[in-house]
Amino acid sequence: MNKEPLEEKEILKNLAKYKIKDSDYSHGRILGSMCTKADPLAKKVFHDFLDANLGDPGLFKGTQFLEEEVIRDIGSFLSLNNPYGNIVTGGTEANLMAMRAARNLAKNEKNIINSEVIIPKSAHFSFKKAEDMLNLKLIEIDLDENYKVNIDSVEENLSQNTVAIVGVAGTTELGMIDPIEDLSKIAIDNEVYLHVDAAFGGFSIPFLNDIGYKLPNFDFSLEGVSSITVDPHKMGLAPIPSGGILFREKKYLDVMAVESPYLTSKEQCTIVGTRLGAPAVATWAIMKHMGRKGYCELADECMINTRFLADALKKEGFELVTSPELNIVAFNHPKIATDDLAQILEDNGWMVSSSSYPKAIRIVLMGHINHSHLIEFLATLREIKNSLNIN
Repeated sequence: MNKEPLEEKEILKNLAKYKIKDSDYSHGRILGSMCTKADPLAKKVFHDFLDANLGDPGLFKGTQFLEEEVIRDIGSFLSLNNPYGNIVTGGTEANLMAMRAARNLAKNEKNIINSEVIIPKSAHFSFKKAEDMLNLKLIEIDLDENYKVNIDSVEENLSQNTVAIVGVAGTTELGMIDPIEDLSKIAIDNEVYLHVDAAFGGFSIPFLNDIGYKLPNFDFSLEGVSSITVDPHKMGLAPIPSGGILFREKKYLDVMAVESPYLTSKEQCTIVGTRLGAPAVATWAIMKHMGRKGYCELADECMINTRFLADALKKEGFELVTSPELNIVAFNHPKIATDDLAQILEDNGWMVSSSSYPKAIRIVLMGHINHSHLIEFLATLREIKNSLNIN
């Protein structure tokens, strides 16, 4: 650490050298991220509320009110009028909270000690963190031919130690929506907690259905759904970190509560203690700014680009892993190894990612990607084929 203080000008000059090394969403070349450029209004609001600590909410009653309102607003498009929950750091913390609630509830009500959680093979890696941190045993279920959780296998793997079932509405790798309605029936019949990880799909599926898409139901209108993860910092355009966790009943928060005697709130349910209020307020602001209409337009625009890219790739001789359900396209070329293609694309300035099951190039069509970016991307793919003498 420097001994003498540095002037602001010198600090900013040094930072600029590192900032320039970062990728920029506005360039349209970040093709593998589920996050995107935050709305300018949300950024301004975030800055204005940097000092607010929701870990001590009695000191920041205005911020606390806004968090409660934004949870209600999210609940309004997830079919729950009176949800309970929080704006947290992201989908990982939200999923950890859900698993902790399910584990604690099963221990209190059923005396289950050796807790097992049934998850699809497509579940986010945050559940592996939950397994480690919460002393859970994950039962990983194979996927069907459409890369969705196999319902028969879920039923076969239920046991007296099952404390939760997890379904995904917008899988991280392919954007697929599990048959949550079927999982809900299983959860009801077996009196098991059902958590839906809609970190990606939660801010798009409801709005796409508003404008005529017929995507599967996944929300609290299904009686068996106990909690839902939804990330405003993905399709919601809120700044990072802005995750969300919503519970059907207050009891799920109560079973996680620990005493916090020296704070203005005498109990805490979230995983972190000191909790930045800025993400909650920025989420509130961008949701008011966008409105349901704005989110419908954003989701539709992303799907229009998704369909365009999927059709264009097929015409260029690439093979789609599956027909896109949300705004993710996964593809391969029969004559180019996936890892090789990913590296060549990166060498050409395109930041793509690869799915693991199945192995494929994975493109997430977020709002920062427009039609002209896709035309440029397709031109690069043609150049790659020509350089490798592939038709």
